[in-house]
Amino acid sequence: MIKTKMSAPSVDSPVDHLSAVRHVILVLSGKGGVGKSTVATQVALGLRHAGKKVGLLDVDLCGPSIPRMFNVHQQDIHQCSEGWLPVFVDKEQKLALMSIGFLVENEKDAIIWRGPKKTAMIKQFLQDVVWRDIDYLVIDTPPGTTDEHISTIENLKTYNPDGAILVTTPQAVSVGDVKREITFCRKTHIPVIGIIENMSGFVCPNCTECTNVFSKGGGQALAKEYHVPFLGCIPLDPELSKCSDNGKNFIEHYEGSPTLHAIQKVVDRLIQIDRDLP
Repeated sequence: MIKTKMSAPSVDSPVDHLSAVRHVILVLSGKGGVGKSTVATQVALGLRHAGKKVGLLDVDLCGPSIPRMFNVHQQDIHQCSEGWLPVFVDKEQKLALMSIGFLVENEKDAIIWRGPKKTAMIKQFLQDVVWRDIDYLVIDTPPGTTDEHISTIENLKTYNPDGAILVTTPQAVSVGDVKREITFCRKTHIPVIGIIENMSGFVCPNCTECTNVFSKGGGQALAKEYHVPFLGCIPLDPELSKCSDNGKNFIEHYEGSPTLHAIQKVVDRLIQIDRDLP
């Protein structure tokens, strides 16, 4: 299942690759299907568009979708003396990816692992990937609170991650699940950077008018209830879905769309939080 050539990197003196990462952001969701990986992808692209050097780490071991969203799922991971080299998606090498999706022989194969093996793989991802002086490391996690989350947080403790972005949709079921994510963050001492309400309305591909199909405001009300920042709403946009399916950069193809405006507002707030830090 896993490519045999990708054994653990052999290094004489382990290098602390995460020490060169300025900001670490986790993207969490209480349930699947809320567009968490899409949000993580657009945040990473938005940060790169703002001139930042970004790494995107996919620790959703059983459902890795990041490589396909960038249309690089056929790429191979290479090793150097320092560890694993991530896959860059641009010529300028401003956006790098790492995912177990690069390591499986057949992308249709299921990853059937118990907790200890998942923990070991995530530890390797966090310790052995050569990120090389990046501004932001965005970590896309699985839904819920799993072994992957606990392993990720345990391995990040000494690096003081900036915190977590929580993704919800407007429906009450999704909002209820995010309440558990807030509790998880507080119990594990991970700051909540803010909440994003995804699929907040539907953008008509013809007139670009936004209609509230699933209602609106659940994420904002939740942020107010728990006294955490609200980062904004991202509408349900068929063009964004097409770009994700086809590995295209939405930011480059739909500059005037209300969806892109919403994404840019979220990214601007993340950068502003960075500037406001002492």
